[in-house]
Amino acid sequence: MIIITPTIALDESEIHQEFIRASGPGGQNVNKVATAVQLRFDVSNTRSLPDEVRKRLILLARGRINSDGILIIDARRFRTQEANRQDAIKRLAELIHKAAQEPKIRHKTRPTYASKMRRLETKYRRGRVKELRRSVSEPND
Repeated sequence: MIIITPTIALDESEIHQEFIRASGPGGQNVNKVATAVQLRFDVSNTRSLPDEVRKRLILLARGRINSDGILIIDARRFRTQEANRQDAIKRLAELIHKAAQEPKIRHKTRPTYASKMRRLETKYRRGRVKELRRSVSEPND
């Protein structure tokens, strides 16, 4: 079990990991050993997540979810399988943790009287500066 929050825990059987060859540093070892991890988590069919968390997760990670509703995380930051596996699980847990937080409700506010006055004063000063830049017309005598 992977514990995300006190109320949300993922069953490890719902997470599928595949080791693939990674590009990047590692010398000759990079051509021989599959150290990168491709983690797959079926968001649309999981029983571990409440419906509202699932919906927020789909919106949050929409670029990483395919048309079948499977979240794919590639971890290739480290040179060892275990480090990349832990990194992928940590990133999945962070993503689900972020989706578990309810967004704050926005309350409409109105500008204060002082902020309106500051805005109008700034507009007046800016207009005066532009007015003083104009060429002076000569009086007709």
